[in-house]
Amino acid sequence: MTISESSVPTPSSAAPSTEPYYVAVGHEVEIFERCHRRGLPVLLKGPTGCGKTRFVEHMAWRLGRPLVTVACHDDLSASDLTGRYLIRGGETVWVDGPLAVAARIGAICYLDEVVEAREDTVVVIHPLTDDRKLLPIDKTGEMVVAAPGFQLVASYNPGYQHAIKDLKPSTRQRFVSLDFDYPAAAIEARIVAHESGVKPSVAASLVEVAHRVRRLRDQGLAEGPGTRLLVSAGRLIAEGIATERACQVAIGAALTDDPDLLSAIGDIIDTTM
Repeated sequence: MTISESSVPTPSSAAPSTEPYYVAVGHEVEIFERCHRRGLPVLLKGPTGCGKTRFVEHMAWRLGRPLVTVACHDDLSASDLTGRYLIRGGETVWVDGPLAVAARIGAICYLDEVVEAREDTVVVIHPLTDDRKLLPIDKTGEMVVAAPGFQLVASYNPGYQHAIKDLKPSTRQRFVSLDFDYPAAAIEARIVAHESGVKPSVAASLVEVAHRVRRLRDQGLAEGPGTRLLVSAGRLIAEGIATERACQVAIGAALTDDPDLLSAIGDIIDTTM
């Protein structure tokens, strides 16, 4: 006997119970709210660790919507998003994937680093990004109509992607795009201090380290340290790890294995901290 059932939303699809800390740097909150009201999908573009995921978490809390997050990768298939048949207790059971769950319950579905997914997987989202708001499930023949409150959000890092990993125009033009970058120094220091528990002066020094290390991209550094790395360093410092050591392991070693770049980053840490 074949049984078709929707998966019960997991804790990862629940609305955040407490407010995720986020400091707005522009009009992104207002624009996202208007997009949600109109059911418009949103694409977040920006470097690693600049706050894209935290922003989505904050908006889910602000809007009171469940949040379903999908970490995209090369092996992500359409079935991983829509669902598949599984054997349970000797019976064949249909289990919804995260995209189907989000559509059924009216959640915000966040596709993190969407360009990492295969093109044949990404096209599955197309019917959900226009006025149809439908998710065809070929294996069951069902046409899932997205519940009120459903919104598709995707993110990627345009500065890190190879040309062959960019979004196709047919996908990209379905989204309202919001550009993210590292916050201004004062705001970034405020975030680091709040999230890590270090003194404002230490947070300011960590941000100064980040600003100087980010300039090393001209010397071959693939990507500068995101705010997330500064928070990690701050938390180690708050736990009693020596400042220089905390920065070396949480910032330098996290960015590169190149001896010359590590030495340059070490010099920056020594002279700044």
